[in-house]
Formats: sequence, structure tokens, C-alpha cells
Amino acid sequence: MRRWSLVLAFFPLFIGCSREAVASITREIRFTREIGRMEDQIALYNLEGDQGIARTDLAMRDGFFYITDGNGQKIVRYNSFGDILFMIYNEETNPVPLTLRTMQPGEVVTRWAISYPLQEPGNVAVDSRKHIYAEDQLPYERHGFDAESKALLSSVILHFDGDGHFVEYLGQEGVGGSPFPRIEGLYTSVEDELAVICRLPTGWNIYWFDGDGMSMYLVTLRNDAIPVPADRKDVVFASLDSIAPAPDERKLYVKVDYYRDTYDESTNTRSGNEPDSSVIWVMNVEDGSYDRTIEVPFFEYTVNENGRKVPLKMLYSLLGIIQKGRIFLSFPVEQGYSLLILAADSQEYQGFIQVDHEELQFNAFDLSKEGILSALLVTDWDVKLVWWRTDKLLGDVPLWL
Repeated sequence: MRRWSLVLAFFPLFIGCSREAVASITREIRFTREIGRMEDQIALYNLEGDQGIARTDLAMRDGFFYITDGNGQKIVRYNSFGDILFMIYNEETNPVPLTLRTMQPGEVVTRWAISYPLQEPGNVAVDSRKHIYAEDQLPYERHGFDAESKALLSSVILHFDGDGHFVEYLGQEGVGGSPFPRIEGLYTSVEDELAVICRLPTGWNIYWFDGDGMSMYLVTLRNDAIPVPADRKDVVFASLDSIAPAPDERKLYVKVDYYRDTYDESTNTRSGNEPDSSVIWVMNVEDGSYDRTIEVPFFEYTVNENGRKVPLKMLYSLLGIIQKGRIFLSFPVEQGYSLLILAADSQEYQGFIQVDHEELQFNAFDLSKEGILSALLVTDWDVKLVWWRTDKLLGDVPLWL
């Protein structure tokens, strides 16, 4: 499921909440890596400080971690104990591997490296075959421009097999197609299908491909056609927060936040706006119809203002969708995130995950189809690969554990 990458922005610590106390979910550190350019390091940034954090992403599938390293121009696969299994790397910008064998045709090795001219790998997804789909940036001279949508076309999706060998690249039309506009998310879904979520100045495009890279569906959501509940039209304005596909069916979950204007009572003039509600619209990819809507509750807490307890309501962010239509949402709080899980049977589950202050240089998160939340957490000097068994909140245990 979807990864999100962000630096935490802390809100005031909530001292009273309208919901029951939440359970803290134990964090398990799977392994730690140094920052650098060697094959068993992650080059998030140079220690000299002359290069910022490039596009970096994380996917966890069946206990294996896949990391795209934009600064290092490589893709690495680890097991859950931190053993590096293989690396796809740009040999022009990386040192010669010391611990990995360079795989030759017909050769059988247990840990290997494969050369491919990666430019700046970013979003990554892995299907049930262990095939890797990774976003990569094209050289500047190969960029395009769509005059109608005013979108820069600069990315392709690279498809590698389970051993890291290049298969093909995907563009908007499928295998060998034209470059994508800005890619916001990369997902695998039912029957190893691939969904590419793109953001354009005019709205959103969702490209849906089969396991062979053939184009199946194109869903377009324009900024001027964001759905609004019938009872709130002409009262609120809409902001599309995010889009995530289901991992086990051809459905898109479209989270839309709604705001209403506020007015100064003394002058009856508009003073700003405030959150009105948040709704997830479940779309059928095959025909573009909306099957149902799910109202998302507010994150409610209180703060002290001049000795008074003031109640506040804030909007959750969408983390992703797991199997059986369960929705993961989060809100940043002191020392981590408060989680809310909405199930198809209307049950709600709550939990808390810890992320320390010193781990705020960069975060990349991944939500597996079973509901395990993994993260790449970066300090000044190292990178931690951790996970939280959030699936236990739902009483599920993956077969591979």
C-alpha cells in the first residue's frame, strides 16, 4: 500500500480527547544502516551537507524491504534481519560492490548486484511475484509538456523481475508509453495490477495497468468536479486530500476534506474558514461510479489557552487502504502519530505509534496489504528500518510471519 514521506509537524499535545484512550503499538527496529554510498548504506544526503535529500521510498512485501535511494541511484532489497539480498545500481555513480557478486547470465549466486542506469528512483511498489515497479526521472532533454493540462511530463515506471532484471518501462499508454506527469503514488492491486496516481495542475489522473504492463483504465478527476455531498452543496468548498487504491479489488478511495467560511459576528464579514467534514468516496475503477461514502470523524482534543480548556477538531490524513476495505488514517501528535482504522463493518480501532524527535530528518512509511506499518526513519547519522504490528489491532496475522 501507499507510502508517505514527510517531516513531522507537531501539533499541541492533546490533554483530553473525546474518544477512549488509545493503545501504544510496540515499535520493532528491524535493522539500522549508515548513511553513505557503499552498497550496504543509504545515501539520503552527503555527510558534508552539499546535497539535500533526494527522492527516497520504501516498500515492504512478505517480510522483505525494498528501498529506492534517489541520491545513491540504486534500489536495494533486504530481508527483515537487514541482510542485503540484491542491489540494482548505476555503475557510473556507485563504487564497485564489495560484498555482492555482479550477476552474470546463467550464474547462480545468493547475493548479487545488477547494473542499470538509474537516474533518480522514487516511488516503489512490489507485487505478489516480487516484481519491482520503481518511478525514475528522465534526463531533462527527454521531458515533455502537456499544453492542455499544463503538466510537465518527466517520469517513467521501471519494471524489474523478482531477481532485479529489467523487464520494460511503462508510460501513460503502457509499455514504452509517453512520460507521466508528477507521480504522487505507486500501488499494486488485485491480480498484480498496477495503479499510478498522478497530480496535474487541472486535477488527478489514475493510470491502471495489468501485470503485463498493458493499459486497462484511465480515471480522471478534475479540480472543478470534486464530489460534494448533496446536503452540503453551496455551503462548503472541497479539497481533495489524497487517493489510494484497494489492494484486493478495483476500487479507488478518494478522501475529500470540506471547509466552510467563518464570519466575524460583530461585523458580519468573512474572517476565514474551518473544517466542516471529511468524506471518503469509494469509486469503481471500471466505470468511474461511486459505490458508497464513508464519513471520517474528526481528531478531537483540547488545549490550554489562558487557563481554559479549549476543544479543537482537526482532520485526519489518509495513510492507505488494506485488504477487506479497511481504511488507515493518522494525525501527528507529540512523539508520534495517533492512528484511526475504519473497518467495513463500521467498527473503529485506535492506536498510537512512536516517532522520536531525533528521527525527523526524513520519514518514508509503507502500509502493507495486511496492515503492517513499516518506516524508514532518518537521524543525523543513520537510517532505521522499523515496523509496527498494527495488523494486531485487527486480529490478523499474515501467513508469512
